[in-house]
Amino acid sequence: MSKLKEHAIAFYSALTVFVAVQATTAHSDVAARGDFAGLVKIGGDRKMYLECRGTGSPTVVFVSGLKGSAEDWKISDNQSDPAVFGEVAKFARACAYDRPGTPVGEKPSRSDPVPQPTTAGDAVADLHALLIAAREARPYVLVGHSYGGLVARLYASTYPEDVSGLVLVDALSEGLRDAETPEQWTMQRKLMEGEIRESLALYPALERIDPDRSFDQVRAAQPLRPLPLVVLSADRAWGPQIPSMIAAGALPADVPPSFGYVTDAAQKEAQGRLAELVPNAEHVANTNSGHEIQKEQPHIVLKAIRDVVEAVRIGSRRLAR
Repeated sequence: MSKLKEHAIAFYSALTVFVAVQATTAHSDVAARGDFAGLVKIGGDRKMYLECRGTGSPTVVFVSGLKGSAEDWKISDNQSDPAVFGEVAKFARACAYDRPGTPVGEKPSRSDPVPQPTTAGDAVADLHALLIAAREARPYVLVGHSYGGLVARLYASTYPEDVSGLVLVDALSEGLRDAETPEQWTMQRKLMEGEIRESLALYPALERIDPDRSFDQVRAAQPLRPLPLVVLSADRAWGPQIPSMIAAGALPADVPPSFGYVTDAAQKEAQGRLAELVPNAEHVANTNSGHEIQKEQPHIVLKAIRDVVEAVRIGSRRLAR
């Protein structure tokens, strides 16, 4: 046997052993990782709160709505249904986290504050840094509620090889702005900003966002690659509620009493567009729920997550029907 051939055999033998050791080490690291709740350094002096439970791939990552912490996924308003987070942890690795400025009850955010307002792009950068620092295994199924749905979409477009599935829970999208006139969108933003302003006295570092910049970031990103996607939409109308909210002082007096119907129509159109982002997406529009479906009807969110996880595990881009 020639010296060159001997060297080649030795090299490839060593390479095979190295790869096997690396694979075993990675697998052992994932298998050994237990429940965790605490602060993770994501770079510099910044720390973010992360909580993970359970085992099993893919890792399900929960992305809460505006001002929403990891606790949002541990609440059930329906006594007959357990909360989503704990149930998912029974069949997969489940992780939830706090963005900067997301309070927990009457306590401030557990994550370090940052200058506000932020954008979906900022949230994606933070989540990526957090998951890398925490060594949470890919691929991820992202479950995003409201503004968290916008963040989840942008994350999936920015890191397509890391994300294997999506569940969007009454997600905010650029389609809401598209479905309204400029005047209506100005009023919509005023309502969003008014809600935040009322809370700033209690939480000076409260999360605020720039929706227009965030929408533009999503538009500029590459389209989603085909992957399992479930869109869950609230079906409880805002329209009839607005007059009483104005009368109670919960909304500014200059809000048109009929504006809730404008929001309902625009959101319905926007949700339909989300269901067209990838082929074979499932759109569940009959949820008997308001905006927080994960709390009002957790079994619906749980089923959507389980369906997407199972599709990922069998390597399918289609959801089981």
